Amino acid sequence: MVHVRQLTKLYPDWEHGQYAALSGISFDSYPGQIFALLGPNGAGKTSALRILSTVLSPSSGEVTINGYDVCEEPTEVRRQIGFVSTNTAIYDRMTAWEMVEYFGRLHGMEQDFLVDRMESLFHRLQMQEIRDILGAKMSTGMRQKVSIARALIHDPPVVIFDEATSGLDVLVGRALLEIVSQLRDQGKCIIFSTHIMREAERLCDHLAIMHRGSILAQGTLQEIRQQHGEQDLEELFYQLIVHRENQLTTEQLSTTTTSPGRTEI
Repeated sequence: MVHVRQLTKLYPDWEHGQYAALSGISFDSYPGQIFALLGPNGAGKTSALRILSTVLSPSSGEVTINGYDVCEEPTEVRRQIGFVSTNTAIYDRMTAWEMVEYFGRLHGMEQDFLVDRMESLFHRLQMQEIRDILGAKMSTGMRQKVSIARALIHDPPVVIFDEATSGLDVLVGRALLEIVSQLRDQGKCIIFSTHIMREAERLCDHLAIMHRGSILAQGTLQEIRQQHGEQDLEELFYQLIVHRENQLTTEQLSTTTTSPGRTEI
């Protein structure tokens, strides 16, 4: 369903020439599965998900979603995905109903089918009481429900959640996680990025631990625990990150001391 191979994203860097937000990552995710990208801020999770959603172009590598290439067939890819983030904009002068309807029309949905689909979504997401509220008057939780509804309006087989619970209170956050779980049970392929260990442990079937654009470990939670001999995910995560940071520091020191014009230690 989602296949990523050697995905790389480079940005210009005035000091070093290039900065690698992604350094050749690979993973797969399938229907009825939640695949988590787990990592600290700056790990490259958002860059990866923006490439999957065709917002960014990769520097190299291959990404296909439901058989469509993100670079060669971006329009078809957008039909296959729904994208939810805490940064998703809500139009202040449109009601919840108007916003979801607008996105349905953008996807070319016929009016009768669109209305039926909206009624079903508003009922399932418990949005009937906010259908006529303007975006400017919505709480954070209301806005997030609208973001989810408009991401699901065209019934995409793949749904991407980019740090979607960040900044939400406990009740709204838990409600969102329940929705994610229900979507998996409906056979959706879910890509879920987070830096919260508890969310990953509770939800995810497979996960990849990222740091500075690289994947340090991936597999099922049990596989990763067995591979690294640590049951506590937070401790395992911490050990992997610290070990990788120490490796990078050693490599930088080695490069500095052996560069031209310097004395090797």
